[in-house]
Amino acid sequence: KKAFSIYPNDETKAQMWSKAYGSWKLVLATGGGRYTTFKPVPIFAFAYIDENNFGNGIGINEKIILLSLLGPHFFNTKRRQMIICIDDFFLFSKLIDNDSLPSFMKDGMGLGKRPSDYYDAKGRLKKKGSRMPAFTFIASSDDSLVARGGSGGIAIWTRLKEDIVSAAYSREKY
Repeated sequence: KKAFSIYPNDETKAQMWSKAYGSWKLVLATGGGRYTTFKPVPIFAFAYIDENNFGNGIGINEKIILLSLLGPHFFNTKRRQMIICIDDFFLFSKLIDNDSLPSFMKDGMGLGKRPSDYYDAKGRLKKKGSRMPAFTFIASSDDSLVARGGSGGIAIWTRLKEDIVSAAYSREKY
């Protein structure tokens, strides 16, 4: 609730958003719903944000990435909310042909979907209970990022020293 006083106008929200660009390691999360206590994240989980794309995934460490997702994002400055689209699926940093993925996986991830697939022209949900994945940014600095996920959980991220792109997103295909 205090984020509205910290980021009172579009200019301060845009500054917060620009500080979110980069590669991040998830360090603490509440989990959402009835879970309200911060707990350390026991695996290496990362996020990547640039002007056009959002990516995330898991790995053994920042050099060995097991699974990662990548796609465009849409940032709503007024709400401090980033809506995420997923276009690409990577295993061991190699791009997987979407046609080779089973339909339950593609549907479950919303692979290739856009906001217009979920929302009408007035921004209302087309189908109850079906919405795009999104994060609402609470705060960002040079070293940390705090966001609330769609389930209400809060995540705290720290900036990685090295960009995760080369380790997570090879354009080499399986």
